[in-house]
Amino acid sequence: MRPIRHKDSAVTQSKRNASMVYPHIQYQGPAYPDHPGSETPMSIRELDSRVSDGINVRLLWHARDGHVSVAVHDTKTGEMFDLPVPAGARPLDVYRHPYAYAAEPSARPAQSAIAA
Repeated sequence: MRPIRHKDSAVTQSKRNASMVYPHIQYQGPAYPDHPGSETPMSIRELDSRVSDGINVRLLWHARDGHVSVAVHDTKTGEMFDLPVPAGARPLDVYRHPYAYAAEPSARPAQSAIAA
């Protein structure tokens, strides 16, 4: 004979397990909270994402014009930047090493733009 199982205990058990799946991951909000709404959310597709030591990295495909970018958000410092994948570069390499690509001179603004 099977023991009688109450509905309330099953619900309580499932609620307890749901919170234990990824207790260390919290939603941080949109990657571009102050970005003008030039693109609809449907025109940007997240291809991959990862979190490591408070650094959120997202690989994004922009359907409107077909370009790929990497969005980086450091939750410890609050710093965030968007890095377009350069022509000829492999998107997964930029996704795996965004700081290396951000340090390249071609990824930085021109000196005259900084001085202005």
